[in-house]
Amino acid sequence: MTAAADLSFADVMNDPAGEMAAAMRAGSEYLDSNSTTELLAQVGRTVHSAPAAEFPDKRWFQISYGREVNDRPNELLVGRGLFYLTEQGRLYLDCTGGHYQMTWGYDHPALRALLLDGIQRGIVWDNHSNIPSAPVKRLAERLVQTANPGADLASLQSDGDRLNTVLLGTATGTVACAAAMKIQLLHYSRLKPTEGAPVFVVLDGNYHGTDMFAQHLRGMWPGMFAGVEVVAVEPNDADLLQQTFATHGQRIAGFWAEPIMMNREAIEVSPEYLRLARKLCDETGALMAIDEIQTGFWYPEVFYTKRLGIEPDFIVLGKGLTAGLHPLSALLYRGKLDLLEQYDAISTNGNAALAAYIGLGCIELIRRNAQHIGQMGERFHEGMRALAASFPELLVEARGVGHLSGLKFRDREDALGFHRQIVEEGYWLRAHAYHEGHSTILTKFALPMDAEVAEHTLAKIGSVLQGRAWR
Repeated sequence: MTAAADLSFADVMNDPAGEMAAAMRAGSEYLDSNSTTELLAQVGRTVHSAPAAEFPDKRWFQISYGREVNDRPNELLVGRGLFYLTEQGRLYLDCTGGHYQMTWGYDHPALRALLLDGIQRGIVWDNHSNIPSAPVKRLAERLVQTANPGADLASLQSDGDRLNTVLLGTATGTVACAAAMKIQLLHYSRLKPTEGAPVFVVLDGNYHGTDMFAQHLRGMWPGMFAGVEVVAVEPNDADLLQQTFATHGQRIAGFWAEPIMMNREAIEVSPEYLRLARKLCDETGALMAIDEIQTGFWYPEVFYTKRLGIEPDFIVLGKGLTAGLHPLSALLYRGKLDLLEQYDAISTNGNAALAAYIGLGCIELIRRNAQHIGQMGERFHEGMRALAASFPELLVEARGVGHLSGLKFRDREDALGFHRQIVEEGYWLRAHAYHEGHSTILTKFALPMDAEVAEHTLAKIGSVLQGRAWR
């Protein structure tokens, strides 16, 4: 067997001269040695302290993911906190938490220390779902406690109407959503066997993953599914929701909602609308699923559902659960809905022990920093609202809640032009303009965002809007 010392970066990265290794080392030293103030002043600039290196290109990637052969690739090299350096030494401020999943930014020191501690203690990286280790079991308990603050755990476990059951054997949010959909179908077939084809009521623009059935719920794969009906309703249209439930009644198997629709321009679904949906589900025997893959772990309450004044039948969790270390998702649901067999919904690398350990750390960091998270989210979003009011000729409104914020442009081309310019200047945020009517730029800062970063970013957005150099 190969000894550990014989396996090197140079071997696995095909970097015999050590150029890539040196560039990464220098980049990390640069990010570590500069303060937030100093880094903010240099966003968008090229850092020359990192030596040049030949990096792999993307020639083997699929076309939809940017297959290309570049002489000088310029993807991410190293990251710290809210900042990252590219392979060509360009400094960026990441305004989106990686791809919405880096809860605590890049290489958070407390989580890195916890990770190394876990490895040294012998916590395994992954293992069979039938033998979950202590961090996995503790994480399940912590999720139940978070959903039921102050509840007596002994009595809670025996109450089938409470959110007291956790499926942690799923690696991604897609699989966790699919598990909830399977339970909804199975529950419907048992409770309403003579009602006909089940109906799923979803908000138009919900995402819920890349599984074929999840995509079918958002209008993809037409004609590929029989025996089930999907009705998409406009978010926050209470009259339409009532009409839909009145029309389909007992045939409705499930209702799905993302409380902040990041795949539809950061629309906030109002608590009043979701409380109405809960009432209509109760009246028809439908099961309500709140998809918190985007919102979970980005608010002081951990679960955004806690501020809605409702208790859904399912809460789906993913993305921010493990702060980007390793994909791990969870489905939290009422005990009486524990209808699936052991392998009906599972991922090979779900129940990952080390990831669960980091998940526990992520939740504890939120608990300790809840006040700061809440205050900074409100402060940043208030600044986004002020920008919308200052540029009414360009912007319709600010959208979202807290760290999940967006600016809706009146014109799609302005949204795209703004996005191109601000990214070119070193601010990595997203644009939603690939569907008809979409014209919104989106941010989802990692939770370490502070007042200095918030005010700097708001000022930068304002200056780009004022200059309109993209026109």
